[in-house]
Amino acid sequence: MADLEALKQKYAGVIQSLQKFAPYGATLDAVDLDGEQLHIKGSVPSRVILERVWDNIKKADPTYSDLHHEIANTGGDTQPYTIKSGDTLSAISLLFYGNANKYPEIAKANNIANPNSVPIGTTLQLPVITA
Repeated sequence: MADLEALKQKYAGVIQSLQKFAPYGATLDAVDLDGEQLHIKGSVPSRVILERVWDNIKKADPTYSDLHHEIANTGGDTQPYTIKSGDTLSAISLLFYGNANKYPEIAKANNIANPNSVPIGTTLQLPVITA
């Protein structure tokens, strides 16, 4: 019999990423056993967030043979994000791409001339950025 707690620990990064993106529309609906596999069910609002969840799955186990995942993308490719006080494109890049140095691609996709001066309240469309 599979050990639920051991599998939850192995895939903790996946579970945490879905929880971390909850404010942006991600859901974590189930974490349980499906036979010998960990079953994770949830949804993400964009391919941008789905790619981060996949990064965590592959980091835990590139074959993910002990994982049954049902993670649906309920939106499109891009992820909307509204600039708040204290935000920087680097911090947004780190959150959504795991790499602060992807901020020029966010700026380019949103026609931002000066990445250091994005007004509070501006809604960006974060693009899918592949390695």
